[in-house]
Amino acid sequence: MSEKVYPPFIFNEFDRINKFGLFMDVEKVIYSGVTKFQRIDIFETKAFGKVFTLDGVTMTRDSDEFVYHEMISHVPLFLHENPKKVLVIGGGDGGTVREVLKHPSIEKVIMCELDEEVVEATKKYLPNLSYELNNPKVHLVFEDGSKFIKNFNNEFDVIIIDSTDPTEGGGGALYTESFYQDCFKALTENGVFTAQTEDPFLKKEWMVRAYKSISSVFNVAKLYLGFVPQYPPGTWSWTFASKNIDPIKDFNPEKVRNFDKELKYYNEEMHVASFALPNFVKKMIKDI
Repeated sequence: MSEKVYPPFIFNEFDRINKFGLFMDVEKVIYSGVTKFQRIDIFETKAFGKVFTLDGVTMTRDSDEFVYHEMISHVPLFLHENPKKVLVIGGGDGGTVREVLKHPSIEKVIMCELDEEVVEATKKYLPNLSYELNNPKVHLVFEDGSKFIKNFNNEFDVIIIDSTDPTEGGGGALYTESFYQDCFKALTENGVFTAQTEDPFLKKEWMVRAYKSISSVFNVAKLYLGFVPQYPPGTWSWTFASKNIDPIKDFNPEKVRNFDKELKYYNEEMHVASFALPNFVKKMIKDI
């Protein structure tokens, strides 16, 4: 992979299903490449800094990636009494692993990413996201996460599913009830689980499908929301699940207040507020 400089141009991200798009002026293309799974582009913009895309769809932006990565990571991590072993499925940009390793109790993180070339590209060109991927606590596995999870039983304190959109790539296997059953089995008795579950506007069918499947497997399952500007239309959902831990009743805000690492979005108030769902979202999931 070599760095190339191209003339400025406009990047267009077009949603073929919902027939809308967005555009941004590209000041410099940092890297472009095609793997056996997808196309990778990393480029520089004035408004958002470095932007990382897969198959023409934005994955992360320097300006606001912290919102997504903090909400998918710290909600489950602060709910576990003493998390030591974490599995991240997906997350090839490294942002989720970066947040996980802010917790000093963590002894081992396994990150299972399908596309090794994504990790190679982000390690080289997005160091602010990926620098913890070189941490000796991190073990990288390049496999299909839906198959890899089948190898474990009572193994992980925390499982985080940082998958691609099922409508944009091969992430659909991570939205099935059988996959969530494997995650349930791989968790310790006090283990906690979080998955990104799309947005409640444009991809509401996938959000409801994921929440329904997770709810059918786990004893506790709660949808929560956050403001994620990099993913149109700007509101995103995740689903927290566990065998016996409630994300509100068992939450200790003092742990967050005493945390000594930088958090730009997540705090004890945001944790509680994110589980307060608007009426239209409640209506979507009320019969599940």
